Amino acid sequence: MPVRGRRPLGSPDARRAVLDAARELFAELGFERTTMRAVAARAGVDPALIYHYFGDKDGLLFAALQPPADAATVFSGLAGAADRAGEELVRRLIGLWEERPEVREQMAAIIRTGLSHDHAARLLRDILSSFILAALGDVLADDRRELRAALIGSHIGGLMLGRYLLKVPGAAAASPEDLVQAVGPVVQHYLTGTIAASGERPQGSVARLRGGGIAAVDDDGLAGDERVGRDQ
Repeated sequence: MPVRGRRPLGSPDARRAVLDAARELFAELGFERTTMRAVAARAGVDPALIYHYFGDKDGLLFAALQPPADAATVFSGLAGAADRAGEELVRRLIGLWEERPEVREQMAAIIRTGLSHDHAARLLRDILSSFILAALGDVLADDRRELRAALIGSHIGGLMLGRYLLKVPGAAAASPEDLVQAVGPVVQHYLTGTIAASGERPQGSVARLRGGGIAAVDDDGLAGDERVGRDQ
């Protein structure tokens, strides 16, 4: 890739150029093989500017993995319709990805960077978990909040990976509203639904009966046919 023209020290777009270059190189070479000089060369800035803005390579990686500023607006105001927050969240995210390709590309670059090295992956997990917990704090159910945030982040990240990076045929060809209707209820369950602990059976679950059938299970753990047999 050709080196961009040298930007004057402290120019308004220099920081953005450095972050764009860092995401590209982290994704291409990995965290360990990417040097500050290489980032500076691709961004067209003096290497001293990177140290001025970010301190060191870890600081640069941390900044490169931060969600776009536009993402915060996607998560705002969901508490007013908590029972539909999952659908609304997915609709807003897909709308942002479809209508703002520059934001979509930035988020895709963040995912690529996070996949480039174990250190980057751990840092991205921590950043996204903290971001989702803070952004959805008023909507998330009170129990198992870290797990709920992790499931939401995993599902949303997987959707973006499948639709825009891997271009999985079904996900890539689906209309935005089809995706909202398919994914929204799942995210809603992560937000407010019952997530039973290991060994627990949530109310209204199903059990497999003798002969291969399934039936609803009541609070005492008995399916309908089994209850009749016990009560007789």
